[in-house]
Amino acid sequence: MINLAEVAYGYGSTNLLSDVNLRLEPGSFHFLTGPSGSGKTTFLKLCYADLTASAGQVSLFGQDTATMTRNQIADARQRMGVVHQDCEFLDHLPLSENIALPLTVAGRAGPAEEGNLEELMGWVGLSARRDALPPELSGGERQRAALARAVITDPEVLLADEPTGNVDWDMSLRLLQLLVELNRMGKTILVATHDLALIRAAKAQVSARVLRIAKGQLQLAGADL
Repeated sequence: MINLAEVAYGYGSTNLLSDVNLRLEPGSFHFLTGPSGSGKTTFLKLCYADLTASAGQVSLFGQDTATMTRNQIADARQRMGVVHQDCEFLDHLPLSENIALPLTVAGRAGPAEEGNLEELMGWVGLSARRDALPPELSGGERQRAALARAVITDPEVLLADEPTGNVDWDMSLRLLQLLVELNRMGKTILVATHDLALIRAAKAQVSARVLRIAKGQLQLAGADL
């Protein structure tokens, strides 16, 4: 689904990532760890073609991103959901419209999708907040809304950047449970996080592979996690 082969990326003369190899198989669950500034967000951006690798090859669903047109990349992204670290909501739109925005952009919004939207908002526990504006939401509500927006189009792959970074432990576990349920539905999950306790909690429920970025290299984390 997503394949990185000998990938490198850098800013100016600084090489942030080098010789990165990873294949995300259908239905797999991966965690990506590493200290702040190690390149986790950059890695995710390479995975959904928001950045272009300095070297090596990134493939999305069997296509080399270096040869894909803008329309082909847009089509590939329709098969992916992304939870950004800062959530990136439109503050003037109510929550329900923010969550449905990917459908609107894809030309799929309408009465036929309204039932799916209501079901999804109930699934993340936000039905009562459908008319709230983003600034009125708590941190946990924003994170759940971001997750709902990422899966509204029923993507095959979900990439999440620190989805529990601004919430307490109880809410972290609730968000984790949503991710586990998505994986059990067959979705491929890649979560960037610094929270090792969250990773341990996940490994008690799913077969998750843990990766670590260290000194620009992607490594398989040890069994101590």
